[in-house]
Amino acid sequence: MLASSLPNVITLGCRLNLAESETIRSLVGDRDMVVINGCGVTNEAMRHTRAAIRRARRDRPAAEIAVTGCAPEMDRRAFAAMPEVDRIVPNAAKLLPATWGGFPNRRPPRAHARAFLGVQNGCDHACTFCAIPQGRGPSRSEPVGAVVAHIAALVEQGANEVVLTGVDLTSYADGLGALVEAILVGVPTLPRLRLSSLDTIEIDDRLFDLVTGEPRVMPHLHLSLQAGDDLILKRMKRRHARRDAVAMVERLKAKRDIAIGADLIAGFPTEDEAAFANTLSLLDDCDIVQAHVFPFSPRDGTPAARMPQVPVVQARERAARLREAAARRRATWLAGQIRTTQPIVIEKPGDRGHAPNFAEVRLDTPVPAIGTIATARITAATADHLIGHLV
Repeated sequence: MLASSLPNVITLGCRLNLAESETIRSLVGDRDMVVINGCGVTNEAMRHTRAAIRRARRDRPAAEIAVTGCAPEMDRRAFAAMPEVDRIVPNAAKLLPATWGGFPNRRPPRAHARAFLGVQNGCDHACTFCAIPQGRGPSRSEPVGAVVAHIAALVEQGANEVVLTGVDLTSYADGLGALVEAILVGVPTLPRLRLSSLDTIEIDDRLFDLVTGEPRVMPHLHLSLQAGDDLILKRMKRRHARRDAVAMVERLKAKRDIAIGADLIAGFPTEDEAAFANTLSLLDDCDIVQAHVFPFSPRDGTPAARMPQVPVVQARERAARLREAAARRRATWLAGQIRTTQPIVIEKPGDRGHAPNFAEVRLDTPVPAIGTIATARITAATADHLIGHLV
């Protein structure tokens, strides 16, 4: 669960939420208000959102508490009934200046060393486990010209890395490859462009060539794989087979040393030990070094919630096994980067950042200039991050 706090804004969930929260923060301004931008991707995410609301009320008893995001969109009645909540803001209205009584910013807000920019929203697919379309609606995309202009303004403000986000980023209306190319051509001063979660089946040749051949596109892809067993993928209503994912990763890595991350679900309905073993072995077959693992969480109204369920204890045990295997692979991958030199974008509190491959690097000496790109010599590695010395 990605969680972040900005002045007056508490964010849970995906990077798209994080990008949207930066805009909300700029519109809320100095009002005595707390906005919880909540997540509804799993039942646990819904619980985290409710906990954040209660905590905000305890910490700011006199403030107005407004709740937005997918969580209240999926269960508005339950969130509106919480005594701590003063206002529910629909997802469709949360970026409108009128919602917060403010005015459009002439310059896009910046609260992070890496600037997150939502370019696509919603989803037209119908994965049987996913309730996100209930919260985000159908797929729609920001115009190319508006995206390029926004990124140019971010770079003018000092952004050295921009992260493109979306619910289903690879379904971008004009083609994600075309958008990436337009950004690189239109904003030649942008040093680093990073892509958030991608669907392997939608990586077309244009996008493939840019990811593997353009140095300003970071060598790190997070793939929406979900499972490694063909029958489970079919029951999930995913649009790729196991061999498609493996083949795409092999093609990518044959052209460039790209770090692969992935979303994986353990304990999907009807999953037996053989099916789970196929997902477990996907870690090796797709060279996954940054895994986001979730035990299956049945969501009301989804087809998967009506399928024969794997016992909760078993799903959690399989998720733990996946995480342990993924952690071992990540530790080995990090150790292999010792004695390399990495350019990193300095992030708060000034002693850490991320390498192009998205490995976290912690510095032995803090750097005061947040957001700048510094070069670090990697001297050591822990189980989850690198340690570097500025050069």
